[in-house]
Amino acid sequence: MPTTPSAKKRLRQSEKREKRNKSVRSSIRTMTRKLRSTDSLEEAEELLDELYAALDRAAGKNVMHPNKAARKKSQLAKEVEKLREES
Repeated sequence: MPTTPSAKKRLRQSEKREKRNKSVRSSIRTMTRKLRSTDSLEEAEELLDELYAALDRAAGKNVMHPNKAARKKSQLAKEVEKLREES
């Protein structure tokens, strides 16, 4: 356990950030699952826009690395493109 006041504060800050980051990652995973399970092209495109925004926010706030966010966006776009070709 931390003993100095500054170490105690750092612990509080890191716990708060951990909760926020976990929430953001969880919501991104949930949206990704919804996107992959949908059969409707319109719904998929709408979800893709929301996911793009969420991934950009997460990368901007250092929840995930910007390259990882870009890679995810590319992968999801390919999946929506496959759905577009099927319909």
